[in-house]
Amino acid sequence: MFKIVTDSTADLPVEYLKEHDLGCMNLSYIMDGVTYGQGQELPEKEFYALMRQGKMPTTSQVNPEEAKAHFTEYLKENKEILCIAFSSGLSGTYNSMRIAADEIMEEQPDCKIIVIDSLCASLGEGLLVHKAVTLRDQGKSMEEVAEWVKNNRLHLVHVFTVDDLYHLYRGGHVSKATAFVGTLAGIKPKLHVDNDGHLIVIGKVRGRKKSLHALVDYMEEKMGSYRDQNDIVFISHGDDLPAAELVRDLVKARFGMDSFLINYVGPTIGSHSGPGTLALFFMGEER
Repeated sequence: MFKIVTDSTADLPVEYLKEHDLGCMNLSYIMDGVTYGQGQELPEKEFYALMRQGKMPTTSQVNPEEAKAHFTEYLKENKEILCIAFSSGLSGTYNSMRIAADEIMEEQPDCKIIVIDSLCASLGEGLLVHKAVTLRDQGKSMEEVAEWVKNNRLHLVHVFTVDDLYHLYRGGHVSKATAFVGTLAGIKPKLHVDNDGHLIVIGKVRGRKKSLHALVDYMEEKMGSYRDQNDIVFISHGDDLPAAELVRDLVKARFGMDSFLINYVGPTIGSHSGPGTLALFFMGEER
């Protein structure tokens, strides 16, 4: 059986990674002068507490040398690797992994590494990995799973809202005026990840509760004929579990779904979206 590898921006719980024997490359970040990443982790609750105190993290991608070291380690246990990477629209990590994979396959012709640009982020990437794991466990070959991932990644719908527009302004996703006026007026943006894997504002809602309901409205609008593929729905949050549970309950009540995975938005994406982010991920006809 081949090995599936992803990166920390998939925001999958550590237990999930262990249970399904997944490889994971951690993107690093600097918070308050300390570098965190592979081997040194800051609990998410502490990370968001520091952000609420005004600490501003900076993030960095996986570089080709790091990717090569990880692949080399994983190849000791398996000669076939399928790597599902963070959206190239948000990071150079996919490109680093591709460069590393090409170098290794030249040096070791007996191994095979397929690297796929997920065009996804957070638990959207995580849900795509979960679908790949399910197919692998059903006995599909690496090539079959890779083909499915490529054909279906744009059916992985992301919709989310943030509690504070300042962090989106910092990342260049909204203008300073929008952030200032929106914050004063209690405006909450509705965003998604588009077909190129970029973060795009697609609407605005006044008030936190309405913004959470708007995520579920978007799910109804986008699911279409893919409704039956949503045997599980993923939800991520920037240290606001009650909001995540509210969205779960809304989805359950409206669509009758009862299988969910809820986890934190990890530090790499949380650095740009901030505390209070709430994201919903599901399969749909289009993004």
